[in-house]
Amino acid sequence: MTMIPKSHPRRESLMLRERLVEGFADGVVAPQGLIAHGRGEMFYYVLGERTTKEARIAARAAAAALLTASHPVISVNGNVAALCPVEVVSLSQLVPARIEIGLFHRSDERITRIQAILEGHGAEEVLGFLPDERIPGLDGPRAMCSEEGIHSADLVLVALEDGDRAKALVDMGKKVVAVDLNPLSRTARNATITVVDEVTSAFAEIAYCAEELKGDDAGIRRALERYDRDDNLSAIMALMAANLTTGLPLP
Repeated sequence: MTMIPKSHPRRESLMLRERLVEGFADGVVAPQGLIAHGRGEMFYYVLGERTTKEARIAARAAAAALLTASHPVISVNGNVAALCPVEVVSLSQLVPARIEIGLFHRSDERITRIQAILEGHGAEEVLGFLPDERIPGLDGPRAMCSEEGIHSADLVLVALEDGDRAKALVDMGKKVVAVDLNPLSRTARNATITVVDEVTSAFAEIAYCAEELKGDDAGIRRALERYDRDDNLSAIMALMAANLTTGLPLP
């Protein structure tokens, strides 16, 4: 990894970028994934590169939804595997939830590499290599899924996701928890719960909340009641607009 000085004001963001570059070199991240990350970085920059109050409220609701789901599944793509495999596996074990690999640019080699990363960080079973079902309304490889995983899930956590796939999952009657830095995206606006935050921070916050809420039925109920997707997204867009108007809170 390129040496980034500890004094650099944007060191954490640059470290994430380096992880993606390594993931690309290792065949885990598709070249299109690098472009998608750059787009997300722009929104994160406008947010002030921080986890907002609204993101914490959404993360708490996401944790509550995961804990009350009967069959939750975490969908993982190449970018997520490169950026936060530790956080994914930790959350899956805590809830618990199954993990399934879902790729827009699908190949057996990429799936094998992503599976190896997740298993190397403690995942006991990773679905997705041999899909045996399809998501209705989608064409091509992105429709492929596992009956044991996404197809039979009542809740799917998707991060850095394609909007059409998120909508198709909602159309199947599933709850969808999305992690997406773009509050205007189809994913953000179709998901049941949208956490607008950088993905590693979002997974860590959801796991923290899940650990705190586990066994607390009243707390879970309050977390879900407090969250309203459209209000939350509107508040985040207002914050972005204010940052653009008055100046970004630079580190």
